[in-house]
Parts: sequence; C-alpha cells; structure tokens
Amino acid sequence: MTTVALIPSYQPDERLTDLLSALRARGMEGVVIDDGSGMQYRGIFSEASRFATVIGYETNQGKGHALKRGLSYIHDHFDDDTVVVTVDADGQHDVDDVVYCASVAKQAQDAIVLGCRNFSAADIPLRSRLGNTITCGVYRLASGLHVSDTQTGLRAFSAALIDFLVGIGGERYEYEMNVLLACPPNHVEIREVPIRTIYEDNNAGSHFRTVQDSVRIYAGILSFMASSFASLLVDYALFGLLSGLLASFGGAGLAVANVGARIVSATVNFLVNRNLVFHSTGSLYVSAVRYGMLAAGLLMLNTLGILTLVRLLGMPALAAKFLVEASLFVMSWVAQNRVVFGGEERAWA
Repeated sequence: MTTVALIPSYQPDERLTDLLSALRARGMEGVVIDDGSGMQYRGIFSEASRFATVIGYETNQGKGHALKRGLSYIHDHFDDDTVVVTVDADGQHDVDDVVYCASVAKQAQDAIVLGCRNFSAADIPLRSRLGNTITCGVYRLASGLHVSDTQTGLRAFSAALIDFLVGIGGERYEYEMNVLLACPPNHVEIREVPIRTIYEDNNAGSHFRTVQDSVRIYAGILSFMASSFASLLVDYALFGLLSGLLASFGGAGLAVANVGARIVSATVNFLVNRNLVFHSTGSLYVSAVRYGMLAAGLLMLNTLGILTLVRLLGMPALAAKFLVEASLFVMSWVAQNRVVFGGEERAWA
C-alpha cells in the first residue's frame, strides 16, 4: 500500500527539502504544491523535486486551494487504497508522527486521522493556544463533537475520500475547518492520535494572517450573526410599532406584538439563512417545517421570557426583549446548523 505525503508550501526554507528527504527514507512518496511562492524560491523547489513531485503555479491561492490541487493529482496518479498524509512545510511535524498517522489511517479506511498536539504546555504561543480554544468551541457547538486540535495540518486518510474532500469549499485556511464540519453529516469518522507539539521560532514560519484568516474560519457563525442582526432590526421595528399601537390591551397586546413581529422577522431570517448562511440544497418544504418548529419553540420561550421580565420585574419591554434574544442566540444557531439545515442536504461547496 502506497503512502503519499502531500505538502502545501508557500515561500519555504531548507526545512522542506530536509522533510522530504526524511519522508523518502521512510518509504513515502511526496507531492509538493508550490502555492505561488515566487521566482526567488525556485531553487528550493528545484531541490525538492529530487525527492518529490512538485506542482506549482504563479499566484498564491491559499492552503485550501493547494491541498485540493494536490489531492486531484493524487486521485489521477495513485490507486484508491493509497494513504494520503497532509504535512505542513514549516517544521511543525515530526517524521515519526507522520508515519504513525499514516499507519492508523491504513487501519481506518473510512476515517480522517488527525495528529493532535497538546496545547497545555507552557511554551505554546498564546496566539495558537487561544485560536485553537476558540475554534474547538465553535466546532463543538456546530457539530456536537469534541476535537482537541481543529487547526492541525497533519491529517491522514484513504485516497478513496478524495472526491469528498475536493468537493468541500474553502480556498485558504478555512478549508481545514470546513473539512471537519463536513465530516459528521457525511458519516466520515474523525479519529485523533497524539503527536509532538513543535513550534520552531515561536511559529515564525507560519503564514497564518490572524485577522483575515480568522474571519474566513469563523465565516459561518459571523454570517449567522449578521443575518440574526438584520432579522433583529426587523423584529425590533415591528415590535416597537405594534406594542405602541396595542399598549391599551396590556399583556395580551404585548404578546400579540411580539408574535406578529416574530412571524415577519422569522420569515426573513429563514430565507437568508437557507440561501446565504447554510447554503441548503435540500427540500424547501422540509427545512421550512423544521425551521417553523424551531421558531415556534423559540417564540414561546421568547414571549414567556419577555412577559416575565416586564410584568414581574418591571423591566422596559425593549430592554427585556434584547436580554431574552441574546440568551437564545446560541441555541438558535446550534439548532439551525445541526437540525434545520443540517444532514446530507447541506451544501459544503
């Protein structure tokens, strides 16, 4: 059974050649993607070509694009029983760990094996520790699964999964998170194995851009927040108008105002989330029924919460509504992501 190390590389140093030489000595084939590094790096890639197949293009496209380009090459030139291991070019992965992850993947043909680092060590850069903590939390909310290292680039899997992996959206660092999100609904097992935690020169070799790439990674929840905020504006405007018109009816008028405003804002929210946030390609009827059931449940909790805060605690209606909405936000996102627009009807491209 052939093992191929796939290494996306942008502006590497001599560590790339050292890594490829060590992997070749362990019996692995190598496929390196020069992700638009530029003319000044041609010498390094020329040296790398002694140990691996090097594929390059002129303009930097991002890690996700490079990985999918390499996967397509492996799909066309190797058998389905080939084991692929993605490896970073910046010295973070020990060759023994690469071999170990590949050996586990050989025994788990339907799984993606993650080489997971230990982030509890004192010498871990704060940026990396904080970033991993946040992405792990977001991933657990989105999928219901716990993964200890969502940012690891050391991943091993059968080439039989390449069609699935190439079809997942994302051209830069967000691609690796998208892969993890796509696994549960597509019944692809995620298996973790421990690896050494290596940060050379405080991870100075990383090309991760903290702000831009973090926005891409968290794009799903950020777009959900934007959609929710837009719907909230619609909800607030109608609620303020209707509650003023129906003020003489007391609590009943307050409830009617909340229900009427929520029906309109929920319709807006459903259409935006289905088409722009979760990119659902499934049945409109099925997702609408699911959303309606969720909206009804949230509306009941929302209305009871507002009435409790206004009538029992004397809180102003708009302030009470804001407090209740904020407390239900996470519940709504999790339910929509996992249930309403979840499952195999979800489009990941």
